[in-house]
Amino acid sequence: MAKLYFKYGAMGSSKTAQALITKFNYEERNMGVWLIKPSTDTRDGANIVRSRAGLDAKADVVRPGDDICKMFDAVRSERNIDVVIVDECQFFSTEQIQMLRKIVDSDQIPVLCFGLRTDFLTHLFPGSMRLMEIADCIEEIKTMCHCGRKATVNARIDENGRVVTKGDQILIGGNDSYIAMCHKCYMENIENSQRD
Repeated sequence: MAKLYFKYGAMGSSKTAQALITKFNYEERNMGVWLIKPSTDTRDGANIVRSRAGLDAKADVVRPGDDICKMFDAVRSERNIDVVIVDECQFFSTEQIQMLRKIVDSDQIPVLCFGLRTDFLTHLFPGSMRLMEIADCIEEIKTMCHCGRKATVNARIDENGRVVTKGDQILIGGNDSYIAMCHKCYMENIENSQRD
């Protein structure tokens, strides 16, 4: 039975590496993989999914407003697809997440979504919220704060390493822009920044 999976974690938890390893495992068994990512994520090029561990692969790009079901049908008419793997799923709209659900239900194809649960202010991304509501399986990919506790917050930092609490929900960046922290360290950093 096909399922919709949401595998989330804080920055640096190896979400993308796990997505690419999963892709490799399917392909090693001669199974067809459709790897997709949102157009919002341009860090490594428009159609490249790259992990911090150095793994990478080409992906089809989904723009805001794209009909994922139509894209899936077009790809499936050209080659066999046994699984859909989604990187940075938090950037998809709620409607696009619903389309991924439809692929699972109508086509009996598993869809594995990898991404962030919350933004730098600890608010759910719309795509992540919808996945929390409708995914069959929700799994946290854990990583650690520098203090040793489990990191749950994607703290946005400025050029001086201070935690930022204002700005747009989406700012594409890596280690230069974000640090995974536990909530305690996140709050302490905010308090320290406000005192300075």
